[in-house]
Amino acid sequence: MGKQKTNSGLLCMAGLLFLGAAVYGEPELQVRGSLEWDKRELNAQVTLDLASAGIRLPAGRGQAEEILAAEYPGLLRPFVLSIPADSSGTIGDLVDRGVFSLRKTGDIIAASRKVPPALSADLRFLSAGYTVAIDAVSAAFVEHHRPAEPPRTLNPVPSASYTGIIIIAGEALPVHGRRTSAVLLPCLFPKIWDTDMNLIYERNHTDPRISLQNAIVRYEREENIFRPTPSGLSEELESLVGPRPLRIIARGVFGIRPTDPIIDREDALTIISSENNRRLLREGRVALIVPEASLKVPFQYPD
Repeated sequence: MGKQKTNSGLLCMAGLLFLGAAVYGEPELQVRGSLEWDKRELNAQVTLDLASAGIRLPAGRGQAEEILAAEYPGLLRPFVLSIPADSSGTIGDLVDRGVFSLRKTGDIIAASRKVPPALSADLRFLSAGYTVAIDAVSAAFVEHHRPAEPPRTLNPVPSASYTGIIIIAGEALPVHGRRTSAVLLPCLFPKIWDTDMNLIYERNHTDPRISLQNAIVRYEREENIFRPTPSGLSEELESLVGPRPLRIIARGVFGIRPTDPIIDREDALTIISSENNRRLLREGRVALIVPEASLKVPFQYPD
């Protein structure tokens, strides 16, 4: 309910912005883009209708670029705020709860990578591209100074030393506590649970020095674990989880929004029974394989 309220409020604000533009003859702007979890980027293109701003080329090119530069932070803000933070809500929900500040959101947008403006073929529109790094968004939430100790067990099991952890959730899975199934959906801070519902991994288990540079998990498509390489992994994925990762089949999902994978208790014991494998959690050497359709979330405004 909180997420729906936040998102509807943001869209209402954006709608008033564009309605005002139509009524008072202010510049008409459009946003199109997508949240791409595998690339760890939010990519957006902001387009200005030159005629709506009363701009004529070539003299007005500089003015048009100034309008884009002034307006893009406010236009991107609703989409950054709608990024799922965890199973219970979005960044916008955390702002509503006082857990995160709008100022930090503005700083993240201001630091986005920018593609210089370009004119459309018919010279009617000027567009610029903006890329917000998802890793920079998650890093803004890092507040702990040392990692929380990963869980241990009083009855450790013999376990090999692995170089990373891959959890495969490429299809719909049972939702814990409900008589339904769902695909695993990406978020900034997923948790990992075992089938006894013990918490195995969450964001405070990572070393903050690593969390400031990378997300706590990497989302990947299934094809990247079936490559014709010695490890069977894509080069980029192997750089995270190494050549001998522990591969785990997820048994279910958990959360108001199904973002948290559930793994077998036996697999969880393999992770927490050795110091080396617990280290993988501290270093964030964890990848989640999700359906390809979950990796790219398009957005636009106005519709």
